[in-house]
Amino acid sequence: MTKKELALEVIARLKKEYPDAGCTLDYNEAWKLLVSVRLAAQCTDARVNVVVKDLYAKYPDVESLAAADVADIEEIVRPCGLGKSKARDISKCMKILRDEYDGKIPTDFKSLLKLPGVGRKSANLIMGDVFGEPAIVTDTHCIRLVNRIGLVDGIKDPKKVEMALWEIIPPEEGSDFCHRLVYHGRDVCTARTKPHCDQCCLNDICGQII
Repeated sequence: MTKKELALEVIARLKKEYPDAGCTLDYNEAWKLLVSVRLAAQCTDARVNVVVKDLYAKYPDVESLAAADVADIEEIVRPCGLGKSKARDISKCMKILRDEYDGKIPTDFKSLLKLPGVGRKSANLIMGDVFGEPAIVTDTHCIRLVNRIGLVDGIKDPKKVEMALWEIIPPEEGSDFCHRLVYHGRDVCTARTKPHCDQCCLNDICGQII
């Protein structure tokens, strides 16, 4: 089958396997997702979800977090790793939201990319999850799995993977597809152990490109 045909079959099977898959970062306001996705760099979503509870207990809104001392933010987020740079980016980001966006987050991709610490992966996650726009989030699970499955050919650069997937993934499926890859990558097509191919719903089509 072609890559496009394979992509559609993979989407259908993962949709059946993980019907309720969504973002694994906990948030109830858009700005909190912005904070959490910055903290998630080189850190598990599970740990981020624990750490942000203390952060939001002390700084419950954009105003208070923007006004917070960077050192105080760093102290709280340190368990996520890279505390100094993450705290600095979060502080700068909240100040921009407060001063330029009335405490809200930008609604377009290019404006999101201009925020401190926000790259294409983060911007796509926000566009897809917050605004319901077409999005492809090329995190480590996505990159690993689409290479193994054969949807891309040995591409490791996140932006190049994203561009390749835009060619074969229907825009309306991109965001949920990437969430399902996270679930599948954690449970079945794992990184640190041998993939559990015998348990995989894609076993018979994995790598089946003409």
